[in-house]
Amino acid sequence: MLRKTFMAGLALALGMGTLAHAQEYPTRPITMVIPAGAGGGTDVVGRVLADELGKRLGQPVIVDNKTGASGMLGTNAVARAAPDGYTLLMAYSTPVFYAQHMFPKVPYDIRKDFEFITQVAATSLVLMVNSEVPVKNMKEFMAWAQKNKGKINYGSYGVGSAGHLMSAYLNDSRKLDMTHVAYKSEAPHLQDLSAGMVPWGMGTLGAALPHIKGGRLRPIAVLGPKRLADLPDVQTMAEAGFPDPEFNTVAWFTLLAPAGTPKAIVQRLEKESVAIIHSTAMKARMQVFGLDPVKGGADQFRADFESSSPIIAKLVKISGAKQEQ
Repeated sequence: MLRKTFMAGLALALGMGTLAHAQEYPTRPITMVIPAGAGGGTDVVGRVLADELGKRLGQPVIVDNKTGASGMLGTNAVARAAPDGYTLLMAYSTPVFYAQHMFPKVPYDIRKDFEFITQVAATSLVLMVNSEVPVKNMKEFMAWAQKNKGKINYGSYGVGSAGHLMSAYLNDSRKLDMTHVAYKSEAPHLQDLSAGMVPWGMGTLGAALPHIKGGRLRPIAVLGPKRLADLPDVQTMAEAGFPDPEFNTVAWFTLLAPAGTPKAIVQRLEKESVAIIHSTAMKARMQVFGLDPVKGGADQFRADFESSSPIIAKLVKISGAKQEQ
């Protein structure tokens, strides 16, 4: 009886300690690791969230861009960080959703090494060409690709990125015989695409919109189930005659913490982040970047992660994308 009473008291004390820790949290700046370069879609979303989250938590949220290995370098750094709520991961789809299917060796396990906090936003990819390429729609794009078979390169913002998989799938399924050129992140990819170093590629609207508005890039088609508000005249791939379900894939931006982070802190981060993504101000800011709202929350994040896993595995196989580290 004494032992049971002691154990119950200990559990209560530990629970109260965790609650007190969560109530005090945070007492110093938080680092948000973004495993992508500055200027890309993930960086844009992450910095908006970091700014708003800092206001709500009363401590600055400092962005740390850690690029390399298709996002796995920065992701692994967070997996190995202290689970105290002061290091978070703001990631795009590749290191979270795709890596386990794409690479033979992944230095972390998303299910075991992370706490799911929430999805922050979703985005459809845009197929774009440099403004000097003489095509304005998918019919003209295919005619141009067939005429120049074996001579065309296409860029992406990293091996295993959504842009890479989708472009590779288009290339392989339509037998276009194009060559993939991988960049470390989205910003340099779009810079070279705008400069004509590569003639076409796929990217997120948030990062590409300034280049499109500047006339350096021409959007040809939208991947995803619907047209984008910022590109109302640009057809979806299905409307353009490409009904493949693979072209309906969207890219997610997600927030995670190292496994073992106190539950109360994870719940606090989830609550504040979901409130932010559903706020009028955040929705307006996301719309500027061509991003779609999400339901949010850890449960929805886990559900989408599990349901999309077999689809992504199939997509990787169909795309013919190489498994390389």
